[in-house]
Amino acid sequence: MKVQRARRSAATGRRTGTSGQRVLMAEAALAGGLVLALLLWELPSLRREARIWRMAGGFRAGRRYP
Repeated sequence: MKVQRARRSAATGRRTGTSGQRVLMAEAALAGGLVLALLLWELPSLRREARIWRMAGGFRAGRRYP
């Protein structure tokens, strides 16, 4: 005796709700936004540090300052 499966149409076979891929994309967008916000928050400090590093000699000052 063969068991027949009920056929589902394309419209009803589609799952509703949140899939794992959508959750991952949302988490990636949230993490990217957080990294971007942190970078923008720290940008003035990074510019200041780069200026001090250049005044101290940059790569050329390798052995002068331990």
